[in-house]
Amino acid sequence: MKIADMNWMQVEERVAQDDRCILPVGSVEQHAYLSLATDMILAEKVSADAAQPLGIPVFPVVSYGLASSFAAYPGTLTLSLSTYIGVIRDLLDSIYRSGFRRILVVNGHGGNMPATVVISEWLNDHPDASVKFHDWWRAPKTLAKVMEIDPAASHASWMENFPWTRTTDPRQPAASKPRIDFAALARVGAAQKRELLGDGNYHGLYLRPDEDMLAIWDVAVAETRALLEDDWH
Repeated sequence: MKIADMNWMQVEERVAQDDRCILPVGSVEQHAYLSLATDMILAEKVSADAAQPLGIPVFPVVSYGLASSFAAYPGTLTLSLSTYIGVIRDLLDSIYRSGFRRILVVNGHGGNMPATVVISEWLNDHPDASVKFHDWWRAPKTLAKVMEIDPAASHASWMENFPWTRTTDPRQPAASKPRIDFAALARVGAAQKRELLGDGNYHGLYLRPDEDMLAIWDVAVAETRALLEDDWH
């Protein structure tokens, strides 16, 4: 159930019965030939698909995150760390004021990990709340399914190439990209990162059959739904 499809009275009625909700967080950044909005699209969709049969409200995705590494790629938008920390805290405060006490934060972007520190500090001030932070794409069962299909999987590679993250650009390289030098990438700024990365794929194929992608998606949705149903205390 998307918050976008509800009015405030429906939220008030819902939270009086069930204090669970989902906040998806993503990023707008380069993903090679895939959508710049890949991380936000996937975080929001896996949240909505997982929550739908449970009737749990899903807030609109926090579209922008920490993407300074890709700042040299046109279309990438990034927040500063201080801004991002403030945004996450303010949103948690607002969700809490609405009456929600069990919050699942579904993350679609590895760079957003500082949010976990914010959540830890916030929980110290809100002892009656429970927050789970879920990196959906590298959760144990989902990642195991990815590795089962093809262990050469990375940012902007086939593992993010779902029917709903593709663009109108017909280009999809057929070859598998060699693994980039992660150590070299970590010690340079955005302009040099772009030189090292080229199109932006870290390594692996760019595309695999939709059958593979839908198999991964089924696991990801089930794994996310289990977090909503189990072990909140």
